[in-house]
Amino acid sequence: MSNFNPHNIERPDPSLLKYYMITALLTGPGFLVLALPLFFKYETLKYRFDDDGMSMSWGILFRREIYLTYRRIQDIHLTRNIIQRWLGLATVSIQTASGSSTPEMSVEGILEADALRDYLYTKMRGAREHHEAEKLPQDQALILLQEIRDLLRKKAE
Repeated sequence: MSNFNPHNIERPDPSLLKYYMITALLTGPGFLVLALPLFFKYETLKYRFDDDGMSMSWGILFRREIYLTYRRIQDIHLTRNIIQRWLGLATVSIQTASGSSTPEMSVEGILEADALRDYLYTKMRGAREHHEAEKLPQDQALILLQEIRDLLRKKAE
């Protein structure tokens, strides 16, 4: 993981296109119906990782863009079916507290999926710890206000 840098990931690995075509072939007569949208998804799929979160976008006619901050991430799942294992791929599914049963984002076509999952867990925990640290001064202010209230009550008695 020391050499892994997600900031360098912008596009999926070319083996994702192979995976898409194999899965489309396995549909039999539905190949043409499924292959074209998967091809365009692969061609337009882009990732971006920054210090605050990650984004994923794809599509030609119907453009989809998803941006998640690390703080919103609740859980991360890594799955590999037999074809993905053969091609060295995995799907990193990212869940948020949106209430949906499906993942908010599914990152596909990354060869270093284990390293990406570990990176996301680290960023997720770091964002939460940073968020908790931001709350600390407010808690101290509340304690100070409670002390002032208690002193005023004693003085009024």
